[in-house]
Amino acid sequence: MRIESVNENTCMVYFGDQIGAESAGLVKQATDRLRRDMSDLIVDLVPSYTSILVTWNLEQADRFAITRRLRAAMEAGDNGSAGDEASRIVELPVYYGPDVGLDLDDVCAHAGLSPQEVVRIHSEQLYQVYAIGFAPGFAYLGSTDEQIAIPRKSTPRLKVPTGSVGIAGTQTAIYPSCTPGGWQIIGRTPQKMVDWDSDSLALVQVGDQVRFKAISRAEFIELGGNPDEL
Repeated sequence: MRIESVNENTCMVYFGDQIGAESAGLVKQATDRLRRDMSDLIVDLVPSYTSILVTWNLEQADRFAITRRLRAAMEAGDNGSAGDEASRIVELPVYYGPDVGLDLDDVCAHAGLSPQEVVRIHSEQLYQVYAIGFAPGFAYLGSTDEQIAIPRKSTPRLKVPTGSVGIAGTQTAIYPSCTPGGWQIIGRTPQKMVDWDSDSLALVQVGDQVRFKAISRAEFIELGGNPDEL
């Protein structure tokens, strides 16, 4: 673990240098532990791929005191303190039809695979939530199978429909709202990714795991999806 100051009441806690399941697991465990054990000092936590941005109450601790508390909390966890939450597995229904999979043909051409093969490979993987960003509820998931990895679009779309499922490199993600974006869109989920009335806001959090379940067009519509939304 490495701690670096950002400003007078914010620091970055690093748990590794490479994106992967191990770093994501450490970030998840540390986030749970700090929220539980340091709620008296911490104002905000922003977990990411390999780090956590920590903001604390400057009236209660300076950077030396917060560093000591952070290290003590992490060492206590390393020595076997119980209570860290297990990762949740969230299953998301996805319709991979050509009317919503705006770039599915391009992904197939790039990979040299049929649409059925792309859907199978994408939906049988268990993905880790590495970070939340770009837009509220936008979860970066990894890692996508190398067989269907594809670069972002050279020219981003001005509007990507809400619920669109995309691939960029070896990551996949769901657009929680209609925004510009350059990910390669292969399907759409009817599941709302943001709940504005909840404390956590986003359906999934860093450290969760996500599995996609392929559904039919009829099931997509029955679950509230709109294949004509643009």
